[in-house]
Amino acid sequence: MAQEKAVLGAEVLLKRRRWAPEFLRRLVLEKPLGAVGGFIVVVVILAAVLADVITPYPYDEIHLTDTIQAPSATYILGTDGLGRDLLSRIIFGARVSMYVALGAVSLGLLYAVVLGIPAAWFGGLTDTLISRFVDAKMTIPTLLLLLLVASILGPGLGNIILVLSLAGIIEARIVRGQALSIKQNIYVEAATAIGASKTRTMTHHILPNIFAPLIILATLRFGSIIISEATLSFLGYGVPPPFPSWGRMLSQESRLLMQQAPWLAIAPGVALTLTVWGFNVFGDALRDLLDPRLRGTGKGQS
Repeated sequence: MAQEKAVLGAEVLLKRRRWAPEFLRRLVLEKPLGAVGGFIVVVVILAAVLADVITPYPYDEIHLTDTIQAPSATYILGTDGLGRDLLSRIIFGARVSMYVALGAVSLGLLYAVVLGIPAAWFGGLTDTLISRFVDAKMTIPTLLLLLLVASILGPGLGNIILVLSLAGIIEARIVRGQALSIKQNIYVEAATAIGASKTRTMTHHILPNIFAPLIILATLRFGSIIISEATLSFLGYGVPPPFPSWGRMLSQESRLLMQQAPWLAIAPGVALTLTVWGFNVFGDALRDLLDPRLRGTGKGQS
């Protein structure tokens, strides 16, 4: 018996070790655009984590003798109206975007799980009330809601994360659908039959089995959260100065000096576009590769 357990444990370990290379191989061969997007995502995350090390200057360091400098060997992407290095600010802007996106997506998934799983498990009045609440949220334009809440709470990194996380309420519908499907499985019925509490069944049998859809959902949400943060910052409701934000960089002197200093708008615009595109195509590829219903159907080919 001990030998059989050891063999089974070794097989599971080998499968886990082979999963990552196999997934990467399929990603590169079947979803080349998704692989490019994944590479961009990795670069942006590394830039955000290592911003203090790889930036040539502090993001808020002012050089009054080098204001509005074009890209050069000293300032690779040029400088802004205060002489701050644009490359350093864009790299630190990646950190701000990743921080906001990670916080907002995590909170949004928490909302979706807290609303979606109980709605599926209890059904009846609970399901009706939660579903109608989610439907009511869907009737409110997202940008209008974001501006309303942001104007009430005021600027601040924590407030922006809280505001952007509200979009996760809509995703409760997806979680509810997944939980309804899993609820019909035999092992859930067996857990209920042997006396497992409703809370334990939801947390130990339903929640772990929707992790894969949640990961895909989170990856797809990152791009939209980054765009929303940039929009709020562009309108003046986002991350307050002196923290660099790609949206704020696009809204300030870059608009006024579009002809005189086009790099002020091009650099953050390209960074924002590539990052959002990378997360979107990588999320699409991840969904297609991990969803067994799409395998062999030819759907979602990149």
